[in-house]
Amino acid sequence: MNREIAVLATKVDMILDSIRRSEEKSDVSRASVHRRMDELVERVGTLENGVVSVQKDVTEMKPTIDDVRRWKLIGLGALGVIGFGGMAMGVTFADAIRRLGAVILGR
Repeated sequence: MNREIAVLATKVDMILDSIRRSEEKSDVSRASVHRRMDELVERVGTLENGVVSVQKDVTEMKPTIDDVRRWKLIGLGALGVIGFGGMAMGVTFADAIRRLGAVILGR
């Protein structure tokens, strides 16, 4: 009976030792998970700061972009007016040369 108790005690010791090793591995694993989680939190914080910075830059650029778009539209309108004016002047100038030629040639 003493021998069986000794065998059982040995088996209990082996089970306890196995549980202890398992707990140590779990502790190491949890520490690794917490370390990675802390790194992720830091990276997300950095990313959020970058996004806020980009949003500020875009907000500051928006009025300038709107001005450039307005200038472009004004410029296109001015080019259209100049084009029509040039065309009208060309027609007028061509008509004037034709009349002058008719006067000179006597037609």
